[in-house]
Amino acid sequence: MGKTVIQTLKTKFEGLTRLLMVTCLSKAFPLYIVTEYPKSGGSWVSQMLSDYLNVPFPRNQFPKLQSSIMHGHYLYSPTMKNVFVVLRDGRDIMVSFYYHCLFKNDKFNSRLVEITRRNLQFDDYDDIKSNLPKFIEYKFTHKKRPRFTWSEFISSWINRDVSFIRYENLLQNPIEELRKAIHEVCNLEPDEIRLKQIDEKYSFKNLAKRNPGKEDKHSFLRKGIVGDWRNHFSKEAMQIFDKFAGKELIKLGYEVDESWVEREL
Repeated sequence: MGKTVIQTLKTKFEGLTRLLMVTCLSKAFPLYIVTEYPKSGGSWVSQMLSDYLNVPFPRNQFPKLQSSIMHGHYLYSPTMKNVFVVLRDGRDIMVSFYYHCLFKNDKFNSRLVEITRRNLQFDDYDDIKSNLPKFIEYKFTHKKRPRFTWSEFISSWINRDVSFIRYENLLQNPIEELRKAIHEVCNLEPDEIRLKQIDEKYSFKNLAKRNPGKEDKHSFLRKGIVGDWRNHFSKEAMQIFDKFAGKELIKLGYEVDESWVEREL
């Protein structure tokens, strides 16, 4: 049996184990579930919660049967407890996901880049504005990694009795956003001094070793800003995103109505 097959089987077994723990055992240990659509900031949130709650975050490791942070891309299940749902403007996600899917970075995404480039075959991968319309349609019709779309993720979780953490709020007022989420899930009043320490420790500047807005397309922590979609979306990209997820964008309050599609950038 080849190494690739063994690794694939190992990955699938780990994924099934995680899913079983998340859906059936989250209350028992307890497990703290951080779920997101990819590129919403879930790994960042998981690091901060792990530090504050003093429980391990087994990132890219086989999970142990103990209290820990379980980060992943999960749709709603009534059996999940202690859930933090990380939200982000889907348009910013598409831009961030474009770079993650089409450029190798420091988080071992080579296989994903190989598959995405084979499927899309753009002439110039750096020409993101021209390529985004096709990429957005691809992410809403090609349901792999994860096996659901951003709009399906939002529809699955919206109006559920869980704690929502917004990426945008974390950048603007991280202490308050974390305080609110921890209070809702853990039923305790967080220590603001500890939250300030965690904010400093896990700031974009400290983790990426550069200021927010200074881009490195080969880093998992690419840019760290809100509203970057305005720098890359064309009118066609706006229309395609609206077609697949305009309703969810409005439900989350990122836009008030569909008129944003006609806005000049």
